[in-house]
Amino acid sequence: MTQNPKLVKTIIYMGTPQYAQVILQALLKADDIRVALVITQPDRPAGRKMELVAPPVKLLALEHGIEVAQPRSLREEGIVDQIRSYKPDFIIVAAFGQILPKNILDIAPCINLHASLLPQYRGASPLQQSLLHHDTYSGVTAMLMEEGLDSGAVLGYSYFQLPDDMRLHALMAQLSKDAAILTVDTIRKFENIQPIPQIGALASYCKKIKKDDGMIDFGNAQELYSRYRAFEGWPGVFTAEGLKILEMELIETEQVHRSSDILAVGERDIVIGCARGSVRIVTLQPPSKKPMDAKSYLVGRGLKVGDLLI
Repeated sequence: MTQNPKLVKTIIYMGTPQYAQVILQALLKADDIRVALVITQPDRPAGRKMELVAPPVKLLALEHGIEVAQPRSLREEGIVDQIRSYKPDFIIVAAFGQILPKNILDIAPCINLHASLLPQYRGASPLQQSLLHHDTYSGVTAMLMEEGLDSGAVLGYSYFQLPDDMRLHALMAQLSKDAAILTVDTIRKFENIQPIPQIGALASYCKKIKKDDGMIDFGNAQELYSRYRAFEGWPGVFTAEGLKILEMELIETEQVHRSSDILAVGERDIVIGCARGSVRIVTLQPPSKKPMDAKSYLVGRGLKVGDLLI
């Protein structure tokens, strides 16, 4: 049966990374949604050769023959007119990386898919914050955009219980899938949704992650493990001496030890005491060297149980 053209919603989509690509894929599969234009960040240099790399959202859009715009700023001449020319029913935004000015917000309802349970973790690094704070639940929020930072009225939530050992990449994958379902559902039910204003007094904010955020010590095992979960990939976790911890587990969080005390040595792994708690380290990477198992690192340095790792 042919879809009634009057029931098809025309979408302008704004997004950049993998998270946004998964949502775009769901929109493209929906037979009652037409993605007319994709707006994403400019190609960026990457790798040793600093060659230009296209954002994941752009690659998917081009595969489907969708027009792509990559303005450095949404205030560039012609962008607003380009968006308005499609007479969109909605503008969908997911990890786009730019603030929408009022003249775009006024074109059509703008729906943002923010990877936190708003008003918690407004801003640039909500997934990392959820892991850093060892939250019990994580989720994604569909909200109506306004000129404030992630402060618009809520249209819907999708949430789940966060496993204690889930790391950043797995959390991103889960929330991407949940956000994709929530996006399509929100568009289809939009006319019957009563937006719920956020409670500003409960809001918390998070900034962009910096390289130095990955520097750790062995003061608190729970905090160390939370950073390990949150900073998977980049910036990772490393000591002031440049020793990277690539694979680890949390053992316990209460016992008192000397900071970085070597408590036990296994076939490949080592147990390290923190001022509070302890962790098992499986893989390390010394500065300017290849990754190695933790026991080999100790042998190479002549360290044993009772010595300090750093």
